[in-house]
Amino acid sequence: MEYVIGIVLALALTTGATVVGFDRDRVFYPAVLIVVAAYYILFAAIDGSTAVVIRESLVAGGFLLVAVIGFKTRLWLVAAAIAGHGIFDFFHHLLIDNPGMPHWWPGFCMAFDVTAGIYFAVLLSRRSRLSRNSA
Repeated sequence: MEYVIGIVLALALTTGATVVGFDRDRVFYPAVLIVVAAYYILFAAIDGSTAVVIRESLVAGGFLLVAVIGFKTRLWLVAAAIAGHGIFDFFHHLLIDNPGMPHWWPGFCMAFDVTAGIYFAVLLSRRSRLSRNSA
């Protein structure tokens, strides 16, 4: 069920952002990437483990760095990193034991991230085609 909810929520957020116009600003998807990466820090803080907070912060810092680089250079990096975070969700438990994380979170977050990353990649592709056709 967490997979269905993740996909539906990602589609609601991304299509809603397109309809309203939030995603016309190039900072929207980098901000989404930063937020989805930061949730694991929240779960570590809930558990109260400083060591896990540090490990999760290092990983989130990597995604933050990619968000900044992608924002400054190529948004395709951000689309790949959002979907890549979804792949990371699948392997997270093998890399970091975070007892504060709900058992359903990795499936939900993976479905959300992969869906949002694909949506953003399609959006970038369409925008690229439109700009080539209008030039």
